Amino acid sequence: MRLDGFGLLVDDMGKMIRFYRDVLGFEIKESEDTSNVYLVKDSTLFLLYGRKDFEKMTSQRYEYIKGLNGHFELALYVDTFEEVDLSFKSAVEKGAQPVLEPETEPWGQRTCYIADPEGNLIEIGSWNKPYEEKDA
Repeated sequence: MRLDGFGLLVDDMGKMIRFYRDVLGFEIKESEDTSNVYLVKDSTLFLLYGRKDFEKMTSQRYEYIKGLNGHFELALYVDTFEEVDLSFKSAVEKGAQPVLEPETEPWGQRTCYIADPEGNLIEIGSWNKPYEEKDA
């Protein structure tokens, strides 16, 4: 098996579309009244599924945590430490919930955390080198 992408079950599709499009710059072309949104970001498939629609499709009920949650994180990379700081500031100014202000960790990465409107964690980090060189 190969990783094809990942999905996020959302309560308020319109709000989440606007967040990922307007705050983080994801390219989303579907309308706000859709039941699921497909997006390819950096060769990764990212999906937003309406919770009620997904439950109907699978004939199952699911439990959802409200507020800030630590079930997973979406990690975004920028090339420089300065971009971490600027990206955090911009995202918060556009409505992201600040979770951890930018800081340089003991292992050398500069990182910060924000949350989307439904409390999912998003990391913005850098090793202060271009993406293509970060794991070299």
